[in-house]
Amino acid sequence: MSQIGRDRVIISRAHDYVLREPYITRHFKRLIQKRAYVILVFGINHTSASINFRERAAFAPEEAVQSLRDALRQTALQEVALLSTCNRTELYAFGDVEDSEIADWLADNRELDRQNLQDCYYCHRGLHALRHLMRVASGMDSLVFGEPQIFGQIKSAYAVGREAGTVSSCLNQAFQHAFTTAKRIRSETAIGHNPVSVAYASVSLAEQIFTDLTSVHALLIGAGDTIELVARHLKEKKVGHITVANRTLSRAQSLVRNFASQAILLSEIPEHLHRADVVISSTASQLPILGKGAVESALKKRRNKPIFMVDIAVPRDIEPQVEELADVYLYTVDDLKNVVEDNLRARQSAADIAQSIIEEEINNWARQQRALNAVDTIKAFRTSVESMRDAEVDKALNALKRGQNSEDVINTLARNLTNKLMHKPTARLKRAGEEGRDDTIHATHDLFGLKSK
Repeated sequence: MSQIGRDRVIISRAHDYVLREPYITRHFKRLIQKRAYVILVFGINHTSASINFRERAAFAPEEAVQSLRDALRQTALQEVALLSTCNRTELYAFGDVEDSEIADWLADNRELDRQNLQDCYYCHRGLHALRHLMRVASGMDSLVFGEPQIFGQIKSAYAVGREAGTVSSCLNQAFQHAFTTAKRIRSETAIGHNPVSVAYASVSLAEQIFTDLTSVHALLIGAGDTIELVARHLKEKKVGHITVANRTLSRAQSLVRNFASQAILLSEIPEHLHRADVVISSTASQLPILGKGAVESALKKRRNKPIFMVDIAVPRDIEPQVEELADVYLYTVDDLKNVVEDNLRARQSAADIAQSIIEEEINNWARQQRALNAVDTIKAFRTSVESMRDAEVDKALNALKRGQNSEDVINTLARNLTNKLMHKPTARLKRAGEEGRDDTIHATHDLFGLKSK
């Protein structure tokens, strides 16, 4: 019995079962309902959930394979991949499931409060899911717009899904299309070239001045959020040595644990300043932290080797007169704001182009899927025609064996084959004409390339 036949038997039995019992199994429900297998994205991210909730929803790398297999076993998903970073936890899947089914699985697996998850999750399906995947892969949905690390993370999520055996044909096609799109965006736009925060702009300027940051010594003055972000960016750039100077040593030491190499007090800056190639300052001080005299002394010890300085603070941490020194490159927060604003405009232009690329690739995907949807019909049509052909050829060969005239046999073959091919379409076209279904008539003209009178 064919799969369709078996499903019909199961459905029939399921309906009988409903008459006898107050409930039916999920398997029976899904056979009775119309199946709607689609690609979907279910998750939370930095825009929808707090960091505390994101931490509880995160998966450690060593958990991923087993969790993916559990998701397939415990839900009606057919395929699934998992992306878990500090800013998002997302399931990319293929199947016919309700949001609640995935939410229940995630809540159970991560021991999450269901109401809290209900308040912050999102779920995209079909082309909306593919569009989201493309935006994530290209960095357009990141906390730092255009950041490149997410592309590697999503490729890793795909690879883990393949390793776990939970990613096959449907998700494979979606991921490959997203990878192609992300590469196009990277190569055809400047999406990742322009920093859009003061902290990142500071580090990017330093990177322009020093070709090799691995040998650079950076002195960070302050220990607030901005300096922490600067330290994070410097560490990502593999800066050789980072010293944090702060009014209280405990806060500076907390930065040392995560990003820096050394913590000192503000009063110790004169002893360390001559070692610094880069100085970035952001404190809440009402008076300057660094004066012209201290910087002059440091330059002498450096034998006039230049120092790159960025003063992000308002009021200023570095005396304006420091800019008068020949071997100091001093940027203020206003300088950086101009850089950031210019870069925001450049990013917006890149974002507009990137979004156009995504929409183009979405249309390409939809066109490919429509073509694939026609494959089964084409195969069935070809099988039907070939069956008619084979039957008529057998008749013709038998007639020739009986000694009938070959010309008559060929004419009969052609006539019979034409009649069989034309019979059903002709009958349906006549009915369409009688019922006023002009769309069927027009579709026939288009399908067979007929010329209208």
